[in-house]
Amino acid sequence: MSRLALILAALAALALPTAAAADAVQQGYHLYGQYCISCHGAGGSGKGVAPSLRGVGALAADFYLRTGYMPLRRLGLQPRRKRVLFTEPEIRALIAYVASLGTGPAVPKPHPERGSLSQGQHLFADHCAGCHQVVAEGGYVTGALPPPLEGATPTQVAEAVRIGPYVMPRFSKKALSDAQVNSIVRYVEYAKHPDDRGGWAIGHLGPIPEGLVTWLLGMTTLVAVCIVIGKRLKSE
Repeated sequence: MSRLALILAALAALALPTAAAADAVQQGYHLYGQYCISCHGAGGSGKGVAPSLRGVGALAADFYLRTGYMPLRRLGLQPRRKRVLFTEPEIRALIAYVASLGTGPAVPKPHPERGSLSQGQHLFADHCAGCHQVVAEGGYVTGALPPPLEGATPTQVAEAVRIGPYVMPRFSKKALSDAQVNSIVRYVEYAKHPDDRGGWAIGHLGPIPEGLVTWLLGMTTLVAVCIVIGKRLKSE
């Protein structure tokens, strides 16, 4: 009898996660119907106004919901980081529902501590700095504003590499391995609080302001000298 009770208890314990997952998917289904279906269609099918969510997995849902990129205020706007609309349980439920729509990638777990800072800087300069600047402070490109990355978590950086949100290119594991992504994430984390010894950070605005500020300071000094000389000449 005791053995039977133990078996039943073990089966009940195994059933609990399954039941909880089913409840999360059901809650996500209702939230999806309230906030997402008008653009992405029933069952994530897409209706021509927004892409299909079938097969995107938990990865895409986690990124777009936790950054506040979704839901958009209106179609056509660039997704921008903003206040997250949902609570943590609601986010988990929506992720569970989207992940249930088809086989897709799970949320990545980057390990920046395993990456190389120097390799990360090199990879970031090659693949990311053209839009985000080498100091990860964002920039300007045709038709979009690449965001600064100081608010991005390591997971979100790894997710963005694989998703390619908005106009950003998508990098497969063949293009950038998980180990290389670890290095990129490590560099992005470093760029949030870089070592500025021997230099003038100027708010870490990027490679252009240093020369621009020098030029402005030089011109201001030159104008000031001219004014002083002019006043002296007038007084004579």
